[in-house]
Amino acid sequence: MAAIEHSTEQHERRNAIITRLLAQETILLVITVIAVLVLASANERFLTARNLSREISLIFETALIALPMTLIIITGGIDLSVGSIFGLSAIVLGFLWQDSGWPLEIAIVAALVCGIIGGAVNGFFIVRIGVPPLITTLATLALYRGLALGISEARSARGFPDWFLEIGRGEFLGAPWQIWILLVGIIFTWLLLSRTIFGRSLYAMGNNELASRFAGIPVNRNKWLIYIFSGFASALAAVVFVSRVTTTRSDMGSGMELDAIAAVVLGGTSIFGGSGGIGGTLLGLILIQVLKNGLLLAGVRGDATSILIGLVLIAAILLNNLFQWLQVRLTANK
Repeated sequence: MAAIEHSTEQHERRNAIITRLLAQETILLVITVIAVLVLASANERFLTARNLSREISLIFETALIALPMTLIIITGGIDLSVGSIFGLSAIVLGFLWQDSGWPLEIAIVAALVCGIIGGAVNGFFIVRIGVPPLITTLATLALYRGLALGISEARSARGFPDWFLEIGRGEFLGAPWQIWILLVGIIFTWLLLSRTIFGRSLYAMGNNELASRFAGIPVNRNKWLIYIFSGFASALAAVVFVSRVTTTRSDMGSGMELDAIAAVVLGGTSIFGGSGGIGGTLLGLILIQVLKNGLLLAGVRGDATSILIGLVLIAAILLNNLFQWLQVRLTANK
């Protein structure tokens, strides 16, 4: 009897190890390490501190938006309006400060509130009206972008004070402020998702929303909160971005939603909901930026880079499906 139990334990331990090795995050980490080694050998500037610091600054906005996007996709939803909220928040900041004469501190708060309202509007139509997230956020993508164009009237704000520019260009303890802001966002989102009842409820909602409702999970409230979080993150990213580029334009954030979604899906979060994590999203972001930067330093044209990243994304999705099938087979054979 003891021998049988020992054999069963060994079998389960072996299956657990294999399952972990077949996880999307593990495979993605291996691919990222290989990409870094290959690109570093191709160009000596790739792994320099200056280049790495610059790339982290460039990835900041997409990374910050991808954090709440991970939560949304885990529930089976999507938010296509983040890029438009980003642009609208930037325009609100510049318009209120330069054209309306508001103090810059209050204009920053107003831009953040604009993002929160944008996310809340998305949540209202999804939760209260029952419009699918894809349709809702596709509509608000156009709505918010149109508002940004209307408010700006093709004008841009410039001449921001030095203290504001420090947010996007300054350093703290030898690292850009963007790194510290992003680090706080990563820790907060990771703890929220992995260490709270709220986070566990998001996985349950993604797996079976109806069962979650019967289990007493406040599905509507939770959905509303994550879309509000998404709007706030987009607005915060816009404020930091304006500080870094020292100007505002109505087309800011165009296409950013696609980069964020690509990073989340590449990181192993299922587009159908119920699985995923912040670690995978960060690896997806890193891999995409590593490819962009490394290929740029190697002299590869932008269109070829886009094609390669698209192929990597498709391959990662196919691998993820294969690994999930293998995990199911391993579980069935226990």
